[in-house]
Amino acid sequence: MTEQRELDPYTSPKAFYGAEVRREREERGWSQDSLGKRVFCSGTYIGQLEAATRRPQPDLSELLDKAFGTGTYFQRLCRLARKSKHADYFADAAELEQRAKTISEYAPMLVPGLLQTEAYARALMKTVSPYASMDEIEQNVRVRMDRQEILKNSTGPMLWEIVHEAALRVPVGGPDVMRNQLSWLVEVGRSPRAVVQVHPYSAGPHMLMLGVFSFMTFADAPPLVYSEGPHSGQLVEEPAVVERYQATYDLARAAALPPEASLTLIESVAEDWANS
Repeated sequence: MTEQRELDPYTSPKAFYGAEVRREREERGWSQDSLGKRVFCSGTYIGQLEAATRRPQPDLSELLDKAFGTGTYFQRLCRLARKSKHADYFADAAELEQRAKTISEYAPMLVPGLLQTEAYARALMKTVSPYASMDEIEQNVRVRMDRQEILKNSTGPMLWEIVHEAALRVPVGGPDVMRNQLSWLVEVGRSPRAVVQVHPYSAGPHMLMLGVFSFMTFADAPPLVYSEGPHSGQLVEEPAVVERYQATYDLARAAALPPEASLTLIESVAEDWANS
């Protein structure tokens, strides 16, 4: 059960949603676990909703309305509380990044968003959103750069990044952009709060090569996984599935080059881009 704490319900729609869940629950004398059983989730998850550390979900909001007999009240609040500057499929993961204790990622073809330079991100977004206006692209770049503020925070998450060698060689934005991007990867990899590894071509295929994957742990909640494909993404919280992802990631670590050898390879490829 999540420890109760005083929360100003008027600081955000998400905080108001959480305060309303708590008010309705306490009026009925239900514990967080008791409400969780009624809406098919854990008491811990109810506590996170009430503490405004998790965004509400539409399907859970419908179940809350049924449990409380509140019509469509929580479903309507949910629409307001879920507004985000991020794509809807990624917004939950973006919020969880802010609370994570550790973030472990695998990127098969591109440098992951948390480590992208502004120029790399801009070039990538022009490619994946060819019909977007420059204003839309610049807004998306700013949002991505804002995500990286957690890297500057001394209490931010520890990072473990595995990138496939292909990500070092796919020409996003041209030689100068790639050289600067890879130089930044090396700088991050030599910082005290991050480990960067390369999965080389010579290591052969690996299960995680099928998509982008992020494993997050928290000080006050169970670990979870975020996996992403083109225009879609999902959070995985089922403990048995999360455990399988963790085991697979451990295998990916073992198959990747050691950290220092990885940085040496990245530097070598960056030099290749500088000379191209």
